[in-house]
Amino acid sequence: MTTSSRTLGDWFSVFEREAFRLETLDDYSRSGGVDAYHAFLAGEEQPEDFKSAGWVRTVASARSAGKRMYRVHILSRPLTDYLRFELAWGYHRNMAAGEEFFILDVTGRENPVPEAPDFWLFDDETAASMSYDENGRYLGVEFLEHSRAADYRKFRDAAMAQAVPFPEWWAEYGE
Repeated sequence: MTTSSRTLGDWFSVFEREAFRLETLDDYSRSGGVDAYHAFLAGEEQPEDFKSAGWVRTVASARSAGKRMYRVHILSRPLTDYLRFELAWGYHRNMAAGEEFFILDVTGRENPVPEAPDFWLFDDETAASMSYDENGRYLGVEFLEHSRAADYRKFRDAAMAQAVPFPEWWAEYGE
């Protein structure tokens, strides 16, 4: 059930303290940055429009206002082509703007939150469940009843408890 009159984009301007994202998929290649993904696969340089994407400005604006933006990506090795792209180009670009990344590597072990969907959690109170098709194409977002936010805080806390900072993970497993 949608409980917000705001769009997902609106929430990145109005959250007050923190925005957390849980990523659970191995491929978001049809959800944005398609040209950059193709350039990565072809061994080309990063396109200028990828380097200066609107998301970078969104993160930088939030950080300059003292807000925290962070995410955990649940993944396993070997990495898909898309994850190689996302981590090598996207995460490094976004970290420079102030976004924090953590990796929950479930290679050889169970996922501690197998039932968790992709989601954003704003200020611990507003949960936005993200939907994608089987090819990684973004389908939409559902803002959930405030009473459901506790479930999403539990997902976040369980993922964060077992995740490692991205720079640490990348130093060991990055390509």
